[in-house]
Amino acid sequence: MLLIYSHIGSARLLYTCSFIFKEQLGLQFNLTIDSEKFKAHTGPKLNYSDLEFSNDAFQIKNHSLLFEKNIQPQTIECFTVNNYKAFFKIENSDFHFDIFAAFFYLITRYEEYLPHEKDMYGRYAHENSLAYQEKFLNLPLINIWINAFAVKLKEKFSTLNIQLSTFSFQPTYDIDIAFSYRHKGLIRNLGGFFRSPSAERMKVLAGLAKDPFDCYDWLKELHEKKQLQPVYFFLVAEKHTQYDKNILPQKDALWKLVRKHANKFTVGLHPSWQSGDKPALLKTEKEMLEDMSEKDITRSRQHYIRFNLPEGYQRLSDAGITDDYSMGYGSINGFRASVASSFYWYNLQKDENTILRIHPFCFMDANSFYEQQQNAQQTLDEMLHYLSVCKAVNATLISIMHNNFLGTAKEFEGWRTMYEQFIAQAQQ
Repeated sequence: MLLIYSHIGSARLLYTCSFIFKEQLGLQFNLTIDSEKFKAHTGPKLNYSDLEFSNDAFQIKNHSLLFEKNIQPQTIECFTVNNYKAFFKIENSDFHFDIFAAFFYLITRYEEYLPHEKDMYGRYAHENSLAYQEKFLNLPLINIWINAFAVKLKEKFSTLNIQLSTFSFQPTYDIDIAFSYRHKGLIRNLGGFFRSPSAERMKVLAGLAKDPFDCYDWLKELHEKKQLQPVYFFLVAEKHTQYDKNILPQKDALWKLVRKHANKFTVGLHPSWQSGDKPALLKTEKEMLEDMSEKDITRSRQHYIRFNLPEGYQRLSDAGITDDYSMGYGSINGFRASVASSFYWYNLQKDENTILRIHPFCFMDANSFYEQQQNAQQTLDEMLHYLSVCKAVNATLISIMHNNFLGTAKEFEGWRTMYEQFIAQAQQ
């Protein structure tokens, strides 16, 4: 049991310690504000304060962030230690910086609660972020910090039974447009044909060729062969808009597709763009997907990664979502919360922990193709980078692929082969 002293109690500190010690290091801990109890403790102990005790305690002199009650701009000055970035530097301590305060700042997305400019879709723009500006967006910095912290703790207390997590790979898929041609109806197909005449469209509609977005049997075989447990997120908007283009849930084809996947894999909701403007639609879409899948739906990922804090996550919680997979950018790949492990959402506005579990992703095919202008080989190199850094810190790599990238559409030629090569590497 690790005893941790702070001069006052703090919900922020409890949240931080629960993640770092309990979830990441496998250590039980207690917090105390009783200095005499702390002094008398004979086991491993950590002094998170400016007070001076005997040198048998591990000391981190604290920044004020975890003891504040409001949300305000913070002075951030990054520096490099052991080849990684850090901030909230402290002197005369057993660690180079206040890892607790720095962790809290990044994982709660503190900067997203401060005034900022939004991107063209009304989202938090990645250019605003500290990780982008300081060039550590491509690293799970929090996991790197915690591993370095574990080494220091072990040097101080050799009896500590630290149990680090193990690497895992979680493939996920967004089904935004289930089919390119099939099941779209006569009017949509005629309009598509006149805009862009295509012999392929005619062959698919005549039953002479497979729809180019239909990769579902191939994926099923791949997952079974590699013993993977994917999560599929389905868009089930009840009407079409500029951003919601899937076949409608009233069609048998989408029901059959959802049911087929729900019988074998985990399915979640891909809340529509429309639900971002009309929150009541979130519950409607969730109930629709539950009917289609005959499963309780507790997982989600926002369409276009469209959400803002805290409103976006609060809506999900209110709708009964317990696990969300939207923590990443829809404009660039990388670690938005600087972490490659799941965590509970901390609502900074209410200054309290929640039961909504956040599963951050670091890679999305659409970012590589549309935003970063990469080809399949460049994307494979990028994915292998994320694989390497996640393995190095025993973290979880969550990727997002779309069915249209993995079918036979000429626009995405080579992407299916690239993804299969990546899966082979991830399973080694």
